[in-house]
Amino acid sequence: MLRVGLNPYGISYAVGLTGAGTSKENPRPLGLHGFVRLAEEIGARSIELHGGHLFELERETLERLKERLAEKEVCPIVSVGPPMDGLDQAIVCACALAAKIVRVGLTTVLCGDRAELGSDWSLLVRQVRKTLCERARQAADLGIALAIEDHQDFGSRELLDFANEAGTNVGICLDTGNPLAVGEEPISFARRVAPRVRHVHMKDYQAQWTDQGYRLVRCAIGDGAIPFVELARILSEHHSELTASIELGALEARHIRLFQPRWWQGYPERSAADLGSCLAAARVRLLEETAEWRTPWEKNAGPQEIVDYELGQLRKSVAHLKAMGLM
Repeated sequence: MLRVGLNPYGISYAVGLTGAGTSKENPRPLGLHGFVRLAEEIGARSIELHGGHLFELERETLERLKERLAEKEVCPIVSVGPPMDGLDQAIVCACALAAKIVRVGLTTVLCGDRAELGSDWSLLVRQVRKTLCERARQAADLGIALAIEDHQDFGSRELLDFANEAGTNVGICLDTGNPLAVGEEPISFARRVAPRVRHVHMKDYQAQWTDQGYRLVRCAIGDGAIPFVELARILSEHHSELTASIELGALEARHIRLFQPRWWQGYPERSAADLGSCLAAARVRLLEETAEWRTPWEKNAGPQEIVDYELGQLRKSVAHLKAMGLM
């Protein structure tokens, strides 16, 4: 049911997206073409292409990439944001590649921390709604669907509201790990949005509890709290086929400070039962409070150690997904 492939964001240092232009830059990044080769090596049936890579390409290069992916029967998805700057360019690139989906990150808010924006949160929501409705019409005219991601900013009901308002060609990119970042339980989140899902980010986390809440620490898919087989079953009740990208978590742990009253500013009311199910889910395969949680990137390791860490987790994830029967 899932056409499992790869996106570059969980191996962002190896690809060259993280650290670029700094003293921690990868001296031998994979770039777009190396990333495509890696996806082919792991047997990807879909590939999520970073918009910033595509915007630099000539029309002829895009055409060759389209032909290469078609020959390998790999389904392309164009990815843009956050923020949504460049969404119009992403739609143009999707047309050039015969991609039917553009995955969209809506805001730069992370860790569910809306309070950081204060009163600007409401303004940001209005801007997102306006831009999404405008671009959705543009995409619909070209036969393209927009898949808006739960990018540690919006909850399941909010994403559904956006999609319903913007149009039938707007669906959801379900990031399987990110419900925990907005205080929602992954299975309930998936069940609620499943009919509107258009693309999936397969991400796993181990939670480490703190006095303020919990950290979400990246790990190989299958080593953390996310029940992938159950999620796939829920999605299969609504879809005969979906594209899905392996996306390991960020190189920096996400600290979800939901034990602090301030963190809840900007959120609608939620029942104790809903929050309780989220907290229970975050205790599956948790990291002990004294365990090392920093990645090699956070410990200022050398380039090769960071690359080896990313690619090692990727290959372990592929092995786990094959063992689960999902790849």
